[in-house]
Amino acid sequence: MMIESIEIYRVRVPLAFVWKTSYGDQHDTDTVLVRMESQGHHAWGESCPPYIPNYSAEHTLATFHTVREHMAGRIIGQDIRTAQDLLGRLDFVKGNQFARAALEIAWWVLEAKRQGVPLHVALGGTGDRVAVGADFGVQDSLDILMKKIDEAIAQGFPRIKLKFRPGWDLDMVAAVRSTFPSFTFHIDCNAAYTLADLDLFRTLDRYRLAMIEQPLADDGLSLVNHAELQSRIETPVCLDESALSLAHVKAAIQMKACRVINIKVARVGGLTASRDIQAYCAQHSVPCWVGGMLETAIGGAICAELATLPNFTYAGDIFPSSYFYRDDLGKPEIVLSGRGEIATSRVPGIAQEPDPDLLKRWTVDHASFRA
Repeated sequence: MMIESIEIYRVRVPLAFVWKTSYGDQHDTDTVLVRMESQGHHAWGESCPPYIPNYSAEHTLATFHTVREHMAGRIIGQDIRTAQDLLGRLDFVKGNQFARAALEIAWWVLEAKRQGVPLHVALGGTGDRVAVGADFGVQDSLDILMKKIDEAIAQGFPRIKLKFRPGWDLDMVAAVRSTFPSFTFHIDCNAAYTLADLDLFRTLDRYRLAMIEQPLADDGLSLVNHAELQSRIETPVCLDESALSLAHVKAAIQMKACRVINIKVARVGGLTASRDIQAYCAQHSVPCWVGGMLETAIGGAICAELATLPNFTYAGDIFPSSYFYRDDLGKPEIVLSGRGEIATSRVPGIAQEPDPDLLKRWTVDHASFRA
């Protein structure tokens, strides 16, 4: 299909509360939205890198710049028939997974609309709903955390993720496990620890966690160090920041650096890479789940479509709009369709698009390309 128009938006959306992790305190979500048009169809995609280059080397301003200055011009006016064709035109850029994902995700939604099918059908997934989990950052007190966990369990969430950082670590997990002795929890360290903390991770084995997500730094020795850690603890290690691409995941599995993979669609370079990674993991009996980057309802809906693929066996980080936002930029907002579940698309592509007034209010920068 001929790509006739590309619109790129850098948007800052206020959060409903301060999101606290080992990376710091976050007050807004900075994200990149792409609108792509072809032959009477249009579609929106979202890539949500961090505002500060701490989770990854990429960040919102750099992603917007790379898409605008180096990538969109390679796509506009071209007949792009496959996702691989689009990605091939961007191969001259090294890394920059969030940037290439911004265009590739929009292309997939546009292609699904052209085919007249929901995005998950175009991707090869099945199902009218997907399971999702709850996720709690660092709280002001254990009492507040316990109340939120109790509410999440009552809503039917099948598992809960707990952010874990120095000062909010073992005592927090011990309190949670003593209060909820049989519920499924895992922790997310966001790369805050090193192998010097081995005794801490060995202690965590007693709390029967589903996994420990990204315990160690994402650096040149990440896979080596995670392999060492995994060999010395019983709890499964899950890679997030270190699972940058299919090649990284292949190496991690071969090195036995983890037993679970978190796939964040933009972090790995888009929906094509996400499909390939979950298929490779399935061949090696490594379960996957869909992670989130505090996307708006647009990105959240796309994540839900991806989560219908067969090897996403652990409930994903795909949240109702009201969880992070008082007024989600994407409409219709994402809501729970059942106990701990979110519905997948019933329309071609996805139903979600930005609210025009909110998009105008929260746009920080914008670029437009016409064939």
